[in-house]
Amino acid sequence: MYSVLIVDDSEIIRSVLDRTLRMAKIPLSDVYQAANGQEAMDILDNSWIDLVMTDLNMPVMSGFELIDIINKRKDLNLIPVVVISTEGSALKIDGLKDKGVRGYLRKPFTPESICSILRQILGGCNGL
Repeated sequence: MYSVLIVDDSEIIRSVLDRTLRMAKIPLSDVYQAANGQEAMDILDNSWIDLVMTDLNMPVMSGFELIDIINKRKDLNLIPVVVISTEGSALKIDGLKDKGVRGYLRKPFTPESICSILRQILGGCNGL
């Protein structure tokens, strides 16, 4: 069973990702949602998380800042991170991969593309 944290300032995107995860029949114990990196850190500090799915451009704390903090903390740096963003700069994507980001999807995404990434990272995803 996996605990997933979805971080995006759009409530609609968070809901779509949550629904996609459930449709994919990934064995989920919990799906947490955060509207920015600071809310995500509050959840990461208090909950066991197996995967973080984050946007990059958010208020309060961006996904870039969140990824940097996750990477610096020994208690968090093994959590796989998937970025889902409108950001398309090849340099930024390469920089994120250099920081250990395990997957990158551009918005708009499809349920199948989410499932493909999750299959690579978690080894599951049977419903799509």
